[in-house]
Amino acid sequence: MDLLTTLVDKGLRRELPTREEALAVLATSDDDLLDVVAAAGKVRRHWFGRRVKLNYLVNLKSGLCPEDCSYCSQRLGSTTGILKYTWLKPDEASKAAAAGLAGGAKRVCLVASGRGPTDRDVDRVAGTIKAIKDQNEGVEVCACLGLLSDGQAERLREAGADAYNHNLNTSEATYGDITTTHTYADRVDTVQKAHAAGLSACSGLIAGMGESDADLVDVVFSLRALDPDSVPVNFLIPVEGTPLAKEWNLTPQRCLRILAMVRFVCPDAEVRIAGGREVHLRSMQPLALNLANSIFLGDYLTTEGQAGQADLDMIADAGFEVEGSDQVTLPEHRAAGGGCGTSSSSAGACGTEAGACASDTATPEPRTDLVTVRRRGAGTDLAPNA
Repeated sequence: MDLLTTLVDKGLRRELPTREEALAVLATSDDDLLDVVAAAGKVRRHWFGRRVKLNYLVNLKSGLCPEDCSYCSQRLGSTTGILKYTWLKPDEASKAAAAGLAGGAKRVCLVASGRGPTDRDVDRVAGTIKAIKDQNEGVEVCACLGLLSDGQAERLREAGADAYNHNLNTSEATYGDITTTHTYADRVDTVQKAHAAGLSACSGLIAGMGESDADLVDVVFSLRALDPDSVPVNFLIPVEGTPLAKEWNLTPQRCLRILAMVRFVCPDAEVRIAGGREVHLRSMQPLALNLANSIFLGDYLTTEGQAGQADLDMIADAGFEVEGSDQVTLPEHRAAGGGCGTSSSSAGACGTEAGACASDTATPEPRTDLVTVRRRGAGTDLAPNA
């Protein structure tokens, strides 16, 4: 396909595809899917070889959130029956992180529910970062605490945080349909604050919330313009008790096309398969490693993932290798702070015209059997999945 040849060439040069090219990837047929994966895989291997970076989530504060994000089981008014607890003590968080690090994780992601941290919360997280780093040489720590106020990103950086995560989640045009208690612009502002403070910015999306192809392209182009070092791609986990519990819009093939499109638009960024891979990619997860160079090990914030050893076996069986703590994830130009660069002046262009919805016409059967609320690990007395 001429399209794929063009996209590979652009990916190797870090050149931004056109919107039409990105939309065309999402519209490819199942007959062409392996060709799409192979093409995007060339771009992935050029920048990241066959390494897979492992990340591990620690939910510092679960539930109790005043925000109304429709996809989230921790939202205001949620009836999902998730674990609810206030801040873990530094030693508790460090113990939880140690399990993931023992399993091969290179980065620990410290997450807390809520609109955003108070200054006291930042101090609390700073103590947790110190505890983890004191006990684990070379570990990367990413904080994900919600919307940041002025000066907080700098304080997290001084405390030893390496990165900050705050996802855009969906396109600006549809954001108000998903969340009303804060705005898309608020999220952009926090990513920019993290960048300005010298933190490695981590920002991604959630697919499967009923968005169109155009919405997906819009948010990924917006991410390219923000230039995060890592782009987590979440696939909606439709948890009972949330407004999006009935949104079962994804197939494994659809997920692979989305990951390929993200790789072509953000060729040299760490593309991470995040929440929902077990639910929606299912037996196609190993194929997705040809597109993404990063995954979460073990469980997510409020739901369970597949067994940690199964993740490690999957990586090895697919012919990939776990990235070591002595290896640098990002390409040299990114690790040096050079950003991804683009030869196109339209890097930030994000149209809002209507696009075709998923090219998969059959409605997938809900796999509610694959959604399990987390009852182990952080905030419990049970051993974590790592």
